[in-house]
Amino acid sequence: MTTTPPAFPASAREWLAHLVAFDTTSRNSNLALVESVETWLDALGVRSTRVPAAGGGKANLLFSIGPEVPGGVVLSGHTDVVPVDGQTWRSDPWTLTERDGRLHGRGAADMKGFLATGLSRVPAMLAAGLKRPVHFALSYDEEVGLLGAPALIEALMASVPRPALVVVGEPTGMRVVDRHKGIMGLRTTVLGHEAHSSQTHLGASANMAAARLMARIVEIADRLAAAPAAVPGFEPPHATVTIGLVEGGTAPNILARRCAFVWDIRSGSPAEARAVFDEVDALARQLEADMRARFDDCGIQTEVLSDVPPLTGALDAPALALVSRLAGSAEREAASYVAEAGLFERAGLPTVICGPGWIAQAHQPDESIEIGQLAAGEAFVDRLIEALCE
Repeated sequence: MTTTPPAFPASAREWLAHLVAFDTTSRNSNLALVESVETWLDALGVRSTRVPAAGGGKANLLFSIGPEVPGGVVLSGHTDVVPVDGQTWRSDPWTLTERDGRLHGRGAADMKGFLATGLSRVPAMLAAGLKRPVHFALSYDEEVGLLGAPALIEALMASVPRPALVVVGEPTGMRVVDRHKGIMGLRTTVLGHEAHSSQTHLGASANMAAARLMARIVEIADRLAAAPAAVPGFEPPHATVTIGLVEGGTAPNILARRCAFVWDIRSGSPAEARAVFDEVDALARQLEADMRARFDDCGIQTEVLSDVPPLTGALDAPALALVSRLAGSAEREAASYVAEAGLFERAGLPTVICGPGWIAQAHQPDESIEIGQLAAGEAFVDRLIEALCE
């Protein structure tokens, strides 16, 4: 029987403390965490595969426990966390600290708690004699645009027999979420022609053109919010369009040369998201033509920063039955946030979101997970092991 080497964590709580200690804020490398898991896997005799980012500063990690046969289950989670900058914490965010039945630390809920429950059960998986495999898929840069997941999923599909189910362990209180909205993240950059602000006929303000585009985005957002609820289960029950960042101009008395704004469209329908984009882009093309008729150095360009499909809940019956059994409930919910689940589903894999902790704790100062939730995550994986031994 293979056992965990004593130098490494054993329980889910020990693993969570170990993982939280790595500052894997998305702006940083996650390689120290990846190397730690690789070293532990090597000691257990488990082969793992890195899927590096361009430049090599970060990496996804793939490994499997059990036979190389179809019908396995993927446990997927991201290794990066959001910053603690400007937040007031009562304890060190990189040291797991217990208070009032909760374990505090950055990533405790989102989503190192899920990773900890899975990793803590690897020795049990090795000893159980699984008849179908468990595939672990650890990604980077989920929090800044789900950047690592596409290459991770491509490598998974190319290297393992087709899985029956993917469980993405975002914090849901161990409830099954089978739908989430998609997101199209965009950056629009307007280039104008500089002139003195008293001589508006001699220039074209990028800020003024950008303001017209942003006004149209606000109009669309209001229109979507006023429409009858078309997507039950989501909160809010309609598509949303928001502008998150605006920067432009150099001085109050200069017609702005450049203005850029970042905006996003969140919808349960890719067609609806595309229609919103097309409406804004049509106005952009009109404004660009008017500006370029006067100054040929003007222009408007929109860059797609992210385009993540929604999770639709298109599960096959056996996968749904297995999820219900593992979670202990046949109920399913929807989430308005975006996760890597939609990308797995787009690759043709039945996918759900289910993990310990609550999304309300994510990204907050004193982020935490209830000890009972961590135990519920362990129980979920234990039931998974039993199911895959049958």
